[in-house]
Amino acid sequence: MMNKKTIMSVPAACFWSVIAACVLGIVIGSFKDFDINAALANKTDLGAFFATYGSYFSYCLYPAAGACLYAGLKKKGDRYRPLAWTLLILGWFMAVCYSNSYNGKVVRALFGYTAGESPAALSVLSWLFWAVLYGWVPFVVIRLVDDGNPDKLIAVGAAILIAGIAADNVNLWLKQVASRPRYKYLITLDDPKSEFRNWWQMIPNLAGSNDNFKSWPSGNMTIASMMFSLPMLTDVMKKRSGKKNLAAFALACVFVLIYGYNRIHMTNHFLSDVCSGTLITYLIYSLISTAFLRGAQDTVR
Repeated sequence: MMNKKTIMSVPAACFWSVIAACVLGIVIGSFKDFDINAALANKTDLGAFFATYGSYFSYCLYPAAGACLYAGLKKKGDRYRPLAWTLLILGWFMAVCYSNSYNGKVVRALFGYTAGESPAALSVLSWLFWAVLYGWVPFVVIRLVDDGNPDKLIAVGAAILIAGIAADNVNLWLKQVASRPRYKYLITLDDPKSEFRNWWQMIPNLAGSNDNFKSWPSGNMTIASMMFSLPMLTDVMKKRSGKKNLAAFALACVFVLIYGYNRIHMTNHFLSDVCSGTLITYLIYSLISTAFLRGAQDTVR
């Protein structure tokens, strides 16, 4: 039976600690956003590397979720095999697609691809780079998960996939609603502070396709905050324990903190952007995962 005092496979106290930290960051940022960026912002090669490849660890959760769905549906019987394979491939493809969309430009440059000049094969090669990078995840996860409770496996896999898609689209919508100028754009102006706007000073649809006005909330923190679903994965493994779930939660917290600092350090976001992106994503994941896991619990009964 699922412990009702847990949220996303960790004690409720962990959930509330994340909420409290995000709210505190938003409050502090509401008064000190510009000053914090002025003190911390400083682009570096290491920061740029992490900004490009740091999301890899979060996106591994998509093929892992596909693997959970595959293992759970396969246990249900042969008639579910086509669906199991479809969702397994979908989880892998989502990771490849998102990585290629957000960070593909940097990887294509590594392969020497220049649009309109280089052979198309180089672009395909850069796409295959991501395909291989995520290809190992499903095989490992399938070997590690416990298929003794297929309903829980299906619930965890579906929650991660659906919450990820929902959080990404909510974030994109809110960026248009806020249309907040990024710090990296403001510092190109003669008087940066004159054009600065707090996160609540929204001008809907001003951003359009202009990335300079898509600061709030942080989309990269939506990606980073996916890591908070990691304890749900450790909770469906063959050798699982509450301590392993807590260790996974602690790892997620460290990762999110580093990622948040990187977004400020690289002049892309303000503190309130970072904390808002984390809070919104965390709430979406917690609500969707709770609904799915309770549904799986009812099925077991």
